[in-house]
Amino acid sequence: MHSQPVTLHHLIRQPKIKTAKAPLLILLHGIGSNEEDLFALAEQLPGQFLVVSARAPIILSAGSYAWFHMDLSTGKRVINEEEAEKSRQLIIKFIEELKATHSIDVHKIYLCGFSQGGIMSYSVGLTRPDLVHGIAVMSGRLLDEVKPLIAPKDKLKNLHVFVSHGVNDPVLNIPFARSAVAYLKTLNILPTFKEYQEGHTISREMLSDLVNWLQTN
Repeated sequence: MHSQPVTLHHLIRQPKIKTAKAPLLILLHGIGSNEEDLFALAEQLPGQFLVVSARAPIILSAGSYAWFHMDLSTGKRVINEEEAEKSRQLIIKFIEELKATHSIDVHKIYLCGFSQGGIMSYSVGLTRPDLVHGIAVMSGRLLDEVKPLIAPKDKLKNLHVFVSHGVNDPVLNIPFARSAVAYLKTLNILPTFKEYQEGHTISREMLSDLVNWLQTN
């Protein structure tokens, strides 16, 4: 008998459409939020998925969590690289735990993250494409610190990537998304990339495009 996953606190939406092995969708929230945030979208996500919304490990304040600390005091984004790497490893361990405790199609594991959760989706998916079938990065960015860890091109060829970003995003500006997509293309990854007349948010249109991508990838 396997014990329940303990690496990350999480919420679960069981598949509404029963299959022998369900595809898995792990939701990763942004800085200062928690597992309830993206879980609010769970009912609108495709019914065949086991949806798991994970809580980041670093406590900022009551109900407020982060995958890593970030310092903007110099005018530049300085991340706590050690925390970002620890969170990357925690998410990998969490995926392995979910595989051991749920009836999951191991070839259909997706990460979907918003903002800092999107950053973590890139960090895990690009370094462990053997574990992850697809990543959806909403209003995120790709850390330069992760680039040396990215898997070889031949290992990345089956990784599916969805990128959505608002052109009016004041938190993570649109060039972050565009430069990440350009970088992905150098790895021979051709992501589905959508820009919206939005700020730092998940709009109805973004969610609709995400659902469509999940259904077809």
